[in-house]
Amino acid sequence: MKELAYLNKYFYKYRWRLVPGILFVIISNIFGVLPAQVIRVAFDLVTENISMFQLFTGFNRQEMIYDVFGSSLLLFGILVLVLALLRGLFLFFMRQTIILMSRHIEYDQKNEIYEHYQRLSLAFYRRHNTGDLMNRVTEDVSRVRMYLGPGIMYTINTVVLFMMVIYAMLIVNVRLTIFSVMPLPILAVIIFYVNNTINHRSEQIQKRLSGLSSFVQENFSGIRVIKSYVREGFVQDKFAAESQDYKTQSMALAKVQSVFFPVMLLLVGLSNVITMYIGGVEVMKGNITPGNIAEFIVYLNMLSFPVISLGWVTSLIQRAAASQKRINEFLHEQPEIQSPKASEVDLRGQIKFDNVSFTYPDTGIKAIKNISFIAEPGQMVAIIGRTGSGKSTIANLIMRMYDTTAGQIIIDGQGITKLNLDSYRRQIGFVPQEVFLFSDIISHNIAFSADVLDMPAVEQAARDAAVYNNIIELDNGFNTLIGERGVTLSGGQKQRVSIARAIVKQPQILIFDDCLSAVDTRTEEEILSNLGRIMQGKTSIIISHRISTIKNADKILVLDNGEIIEQGTHNALMDNRGAYFDLYEKQLLEEAENA
Repeated sequence: MKELAYLNKYFYKYRWRLVPGILFVIISNIFGVLPAQVIRVAFDLVTENISMFQLFTGFNRQEMIYDVFGSSLLLFGILVLVLALLRGLFLFFMRQTIILMSRHIEYDQKNEIYEHYQRLSLAFYRRHNTGDLMNRVTEDVSRVRMYLGPGIMYTINTVVLFMMVIYAMLIVNVRLTIFSVMPLPILAVIIFYVNNTINHRSEQIQKRLSGLSSFVQENFSGIRVIKSYVREGFVQDKFAAESQDYKTQSMALAKVQSVFFPVMLLLVGLSNVITMYIGGVEVMKGNITPGNIAEFIVYLNMLSFPVISLGWVTSLIQRAAASQKRINEFLHEQPEIQSPKASEVDLRGQIKFDNVSFTYPDTGIKAIKNISFIAEPGQMVAIIGRTGSGKSTIANLIMRMYDTTAGQIIIDGQGITKLNLDSYRRQIGFVPQEVFLFSDIISHNIAFSADVLDMPAVEQAARDAAVYNNIIELDNGFNTLIGERGVTLSGGQKQRVSIARAIVKQPQILIFDDCLSAVDTRTEEEILSNLGRIMQGKTSIIISHRISTIKNADKILVLDNGEIIEQGTHNALMDNRGAYFDLYEKQLLEEAENA
């Protein structure tokens, strides 16, 4: 319950649903207990008056007794029906308060978790896989909701009903009460044990099902590879093996459940047998009436459900506590990147790296070492180097996805850690190396940074990114729905749509992280020419592995093993005949061989 204490704030928030819900539970159980007493009176009426009815056999009064007797039983029957309807009405109110409360809390908690996810830093997402993040906001929250709704409702209902019924039974006869409820604790222990077993096996089944779903999803995504390597049979055999494991676990669960219900009915039936036997003895002693036996049987049937639900509710609470613990682990995690309480400022776009070094916290890899350079507003600064030289790390540091390990980054003369983070990032356009498009129409993907869709701006951004003609050739143009991760577009089209998304933002700082690799040379020149016009007076950071992309940059940084080994213009670096010149010669040779 320590982990579940986190939910107390929600109970207080929705106290005006919880408190009436508890009152409705109590009232519904009052109407649930009263029918047993009505049945007792009716049963005693039958046993006491049957002999009188037989005594007047052959007399006219017998018919009158029959009419009175029948009318009385009908009245009792109507009374039982009315009490049942009243109980049903208050049970409805109970569910409308407590269950709806749990749905409201579920909504609040999902939003709280998702909002917290949004605040966590990029390093957090590198440490955790997507499936685990999704499970905590879906499966774990659903388990907690079962505790908040059915768990609390049935717990309160069980306690109230148990107290009322036992009290009513003790008033009638203590000895009969003790013997009647004797099998019920055994039933509760069995149910608790069986529920734990069922839950354990259910979780195993869920894991198998999750593995099976992941297997199928992965193979459907890679169906072209499977077909090209003619591995359909191999994949089918693996799927059959996964399915067999799932089937085995499901059969084991079915066996436990098949034993559970007969044992439950046996013990409930045993309680009724004991009640009838001990009750008969007490009737013969004159301690109780036959109607009390009928009353006790009704009480026992009422107690059966609380006893059965006891194990189930205990299991719900255990599962909810485990899930809430997993949720709390993330809710208590603080983002590494904190935004100071600073006012928003308009950027000019000067970027200064002053002996910046950075080591990735999750891997310990030292990505860059003692990097120093200045990008002035209006300049295009290019970064080139081999894979793993630290180019993308510089882009991440400029956007403050990470904080530097040593040195500092200065934006417009002010330390980057002192800038309002949201305001700063809103003025940066970023095109990542791995393009990500949402499963939405093209216009919404391009206008992602805006709250209102401005179609003229979207269309102009598409023209500047040299993708406009490709879009209008599609059947639905800008209203074409892009598949998952933009699967319906080619690699070059996806990159250009992503570029348009950054351009439409009209950023003061624009970062291209090797995002022209799938674009031909002619289209690349068109895009870069448009950028030169758009980014006048603004700062551009172009990361690339192709010299043709960056040769017109105002400043070129050559990285190797996380350090700047050369910097200057294209012509100056060519004159130096160093690493940049060697890279240029190799790329010319590769182009000649591929021609």
